[in-house]
Amino acid sequence: MEIFMEQRVFLSLHSELIIGKMNRKLLYIGFILFVALFSLSSSSVKSNNDYRYDNLGVNMYNPMWDSQSTGSDESMPCGGGDIGLNVWTENDEILFYISRSGSFDENNMLLKSGRVRLRLTPNPFTEDNFRQELKLKEGNIEISGGDTKIHIWVDVFNPIIHLEIESPRKIETEVFYENWRYKERLVRKGEGNQNSYKWALPKGLFTDKDVVEIENDAVLFYHKNNLNTVFDVTVEQQGMDIVKDQLYNPLKDLISGGIVWGNNLKYSHTGTDTYADTDYKYWSLKSKKPAYKHRIYIALNTEQSERTDKWKYNLKELSKGAYRSSAKLETQKWWNSFWKRSHIIIDNNKVGSESWEIGRNYQLFRYMLGCNAYGSYPTKFNGGLFTFDPSGVDSTQAFTPDYRKWGGGTFTAQNQRLVYFPMLKNGDFDMMYSQFNYYLQLLKNAELRSKVYWGHQGACFTEQMENFGLPNPSEYGWKRPDYFDKGIEYNAWLEYQWDTVLEFCLMILEVHDYNKENIEKYIPLIESSLTFFDEHYTYLAKMRGAKSLDENGHLVIYPGTACETYKMAYNATSTISALRVVLEKLISYKDHNEDKKKWEEMLSRIPPLTIRELDSKEMIAPAKLWERVNNVEAPQLYPIFPWRLYGVGRKDIDIALNTYKYDPDMLKFRSHIGWKQDNIFAACLGLTEEAKRLTLLKMGNGSHRFPTFWGPGFDWTPDHNWGGSGMIGLQEMLLQETEDKIYLFPAWPSEWDVHFKLHLSGNTTVEAELVNGKLESLNVSPSHREKEIVNMINK
Repeated sequence: MEIFMEQRVFLSLHSELIIGKMNRKLLYIGFILFVALFSLSSSSVKSNNDYRYDNLGVNMYNPMWDSQSTGSDESMPCGGGDIGLNVWTENDEILFYISRSGSFDENNMLLKSGRVRLRLTPNPFTEDNFRQELKLKEGNIEISGGDTKIHIWVDVFNPIIHLEIESPRKIETEVFYENWRYKERLVRKGEGNQNSYKWALPKGLFTDKDVVEIENDAVLFYHKNNLNTVFDVTVEQQGMDIVKDQLYNPLKDLISGGIVWGNNLKYSHTGTDTYADTDYKYWSLKSKKPAYKHRIYIALNTEQSERTDKWKYNLKELSKGAYRSSAKLETQKWWNSFWKRSHIIIDNNKVGSESWEIGRNYQLFRYMLGCNAYGSYPTKFNGGLFTFDPSGVDSTQAFTPDYRKWGGGTFTAQNQRLVYFPMLKNGDFDMMYSQFNYYLQLLKNAELRSKVYWGHQGACFTEQMENFGLPNPSEYGWKRPDYFDKGIEYNAWLEYQWDTVLEFCLMILEVHDYNKENIEKYIPLIESSLTFFDEHYTYLAKMRGAKSLDENGHLVIYPGTACETYKMAYNATSTISALRVVLEKLISYKDHNEDKKKWEEMLSRIPPLTIRELDSKEMIAPAKLWERVNNVEAPQLYPIFPWRLYGVGRKDIDIALNTYKYDPDMLKFRSHIGWKQDNIFAACLGLTEEAKRLTLLKMGNGSHRFPTFWGPGFDWTPDHNWGGSGMIGLQEMLLQETEDKIYLFPAWPSEWDVHFKLHLSGNTTVEAELVNGKLESLNVSPSHREKEIVNMINK
């Protein structure tokens, strides 16, 4: 049985399920108080909702399980900073996987740091007294067996995991550190999807073994990358040897690992066993003596270092942070502040309904994103930090816990953007820099690609790109014709897809619009990304003939691609929209800057979108021309989102509506699964019933015990671009803006009560409450923007 906080508030006044034994008199008093509160609230719905939010907060959505799990696929997420844990209790033992951002091996697999198992003696768990709860407001998990409590939390500001065990009776603890990379492991057929080789595995490819040592009754573990990594293989494959010494290489000398210890623990023994589909070796630490309280710590360190002894020294220095008395309070304050930034609470008086669930799932998924707030790398779309044993996703893929489809160090921009766009309206600006810095640190590598292959300026970022800025080697193509341009992927899906970096350029400019963030260090990234298109398509035009522009003085964006779908495209709509909007925003940002004119001139060379007519209806075309349809994306709707050239309150919305409603490909491709964005398009066009239908499908409970472990969709579980696209759609249903108007409830069903707080440009927040189809409260900050509000409920 799974219970949520608001259900427990009610149950606590009607049974002994949560609060323990209560005599009848106290139960009666509690019931009378509950009735009085309910009667008061019924006369003032507004104050009731305020009470629920202010006093319960996000904890009303706390997942609570009163039965143990059967495997890691029934785990709960927990984390902070840049660490993610999958926590579950199985056969009276507490287990969790550890993941940390940036822990890549020599094949560019994102390694888990291992698995931890906790055993308590005497066993506190019975069938009737077990409880596991994710406490969202504090960011931690509490597991209890009667009056024995175990708290698991991660320090947001230091890479340290804490286990706190307390019992009114003296108990013993045994902690097992478990590692399946205790030996070299041959990468099996199909298993290559976890690294950068994908389906094209070199013969005899191994995952190198970890080092595990016992030092002073602590377990120290680490993985040190080989001298030769997939970086070296890729550079040679793609003809970049001439500039190899200039290329950023994040895999060289990378060491990732950590240490497990406790003040009352001593080394016991080691052994081997099998869990799920994988054999492993364990190292046991046992308590020196029974105690009422036990503290166990795991510190992690990931760094590039030629010397292992230096890595060990830095790890031990980090470990000292485990004893900071203020660490727990600081972490709880961070999570409290995180939840105060924004929220969406739906149908709070209909707990368990479909509409209530999507509001809860919005908050749960936001928590998952918050666990990698400050990662050295962005939250990955294909599982983030919360993948579990792969057979729990697909029984035919019985690989190690490190496995995920679409790689560990490979980043696919079309998917990544959906993870990060919702952070704007959530006000989670500080969490976006992991993604921005990812591109910034690869800028030089992308510029070197342009210089080596074509001899011009500008950064050439590809769609499916390694964490060292070159195309994934298998997507680039191992069997390429000698005559084929080395700068282009020999790949029917990915060829010429270079425009996706512009969506992250848009995000950078929008964090400035939203929160006046200082983005100066990212301006070279934006400018270089734009320069590539200007220089490259001028270069290609001159290779074809004497003229570099068309008869109207516009660039000819050919060959190009409209997403992965409309291939060999001429003036792809997705590319033209991107160039136009990013240029306009860059020009606005620069204002009176002296090089503003340069970008205005480039803007004048961007061709217009192509509008076509089908069945006497004007629609946005995916491109002026194209050779074939290769995938199932919707680039003709990208002018709606993310580029916002069409939408509620904007001109020519009928053209966009026709495209959504009648374009035969759009009808054929429509779906809620994975990275599909139809819910967003519907919301941005004010199509309330359609947005509602798709949102219920997308944001409803996933197939796993934890409701927001969606997937695998087109990718893997938990599917983060599934959740991200769902969040964006829900935000757009509630709030949209143009230059001079803020549209409230532009696609919101009036039968759904809602209380929300979201962010807009100009350091603006809008907090509103809708009850029974009526606006009950509205708070706009700064207040002068309230005059821009257009209430569209029951429009």
